[in-house]
Amino acid sequence: MASQVLVAANRGPLSYALAADGTLSARRGGGGLVSGLSAALAAQPGALWICAPLSDADREAVRRGVSEPGVRMLDIDPAVYHDAYNGIANSVLWFTHHHLYDVPREPVFDAEFRRRWDAYTAYNQAFAEALAQEAAEGARVLVQDYHLALVPGALRELRPDLRIAHFTHTPWASADFLHMLPDDIRSRLVWGMLGADQLGFHTAAWAAAFISGATFDDVHGVADGFVPREDHPGGVHHRRLAEDGRYGETRFTGVGQYPLGVDGDDLRALAHRPEVDAKLAALRAEVGDRRTIVRVDRTELSKNILRGLLAYRELLTAHPEWRGRVVQLASAYPSRQDLEVYRSYTAAVADLAAEINAEFGTADWEPVLVSVQDDFDRSLAAYRMADVALINPVRDGMNLVAKEIPVVSEAGCVLVLSTGAGAYEELHQDALTVNPYDVTATAEALHAALSMPQEERTARTKRLAAAATALPPAAWFTAQLEALGD
Repeated sequence: MASQVLVAANRGPLSYALAADGTLSARRGGGGLVSGLSAALAAQPGALWICAPLSDADREAVRRGVSEPGVRMLDIDPAVYHDAYNGIANSVLWFTHHHLYDVPREPVFDAEFRRRWDAYTAYNQAFAEALAQEAAEGARVLVQDYHLALVPGALRELRPDLRIAHFTHTPWASADFLHMLPDDIRSRLVWGMLGADQLGFHTAAWAAAFISGATFDDVHGVADGFVPREDHPGGVHHRRLAEDGRYGETRFTGVGQYPLGVDGDDLRALAHRPEVDAKLAALRAEVGDRRTIVRVDRTELSKNILRGLLAYRELLTAHPEWRGRVVQLASAYPSRQDLEVYRSYTAAVADLAAEINAEFGTADWEPVLVSVQDDFDRSLAAYRMADVALINPVRDGMNLVAKEIPVVSEAGCVLVLSTGAGAYEELHQDALTVNPYDVTATAEALHAALSMPQEERTARTKRLAAAATALPPAAWFTAQLEALGD
């Protein structure tokens, strides 16, 4: 039965496990976004989530024809998936949008890049064809993230009747970084995005970056400028250039901001489960009555963990009164360890933490407690006991941790937040804000946060929590769905 509402995302709402006896079992994914989207889709009869198989067990489920209601996993060749996901999405688009290139050495767009781009195109085409097959007449389709940037354009050609939205969870590259891409690749990327009726970003800054980059010479006639309209921060008027040199129909792609928040009730309920209570008791036994600086990140290059640790070391050097009185709880979960640059970064984080402990630690005080295990319960326990939250990415689409900690912190916490976080737009008035590259300023912000009077800390935390829960995942999804119904 054709669906009226469809979501397309690299990661689905569930994954499969393959037992020794060959039995397959499905497990629902965790996290606020997956839960929120699942809840929103559940309210739409017949809604469908299309995703890729991420594991051998997922691929075995596809091979056997095993599926769950409301979910379709695609039959994607593992080699194509690897080249599309690791070779382009994570090694090129992620680095472009986060401004992470070591420019004297990177990027290099050679024949191998072109081969991987062909895989990325094929991967996106597979999603477009599945959506075209499953969608009812005039259905609404919400495509998620930079992995699937070409899907709207490809789907528009297959099914012009559909209402298509695309949401980018990362920043969007500035013109300087976007123009590092080869001209034809940049054209295809923008062409793919402009196939949507509505594009969504977490912040006005990322939306404006897309609009400014979607220029006429970017896409050889696909886009010829933009104009604002009352119910959107802006958008792009564009028209296709036919083979005979004539322009086709002019279309408008709206570009809006939808700052994803957290579901406060759900998060607090998760944070007070018995499993989290046990983790909290263990952490409190380690920390004692000391103050805590909490950060929770995957070891992605954009998270700026190394400079955060350097700032903590400078705090202990410049303000020795904090020695023995504060502990940094750093959860640094390994990310993308199949890429060498991420493996070396993860190792550097562990090495620097060890150096700080060796330099300042005493028999009864370890300045940095690092966890490299993906342990959500421990993270929630750390949230609850946070006195200071350190969120200092160089560039981040949103950073939900900046929103989660104030919601869960029991005694109230001070948020030290970099200007590079997407959350900065909403939270900066009640945070202590820093330049992510300025280690000394970050150290002084940590000192100010630890020294802040309790009354001010409590007031700030209350306002931060209100802002953080303003657009929880289900409402975030619904707002985009409603925009397609206008």
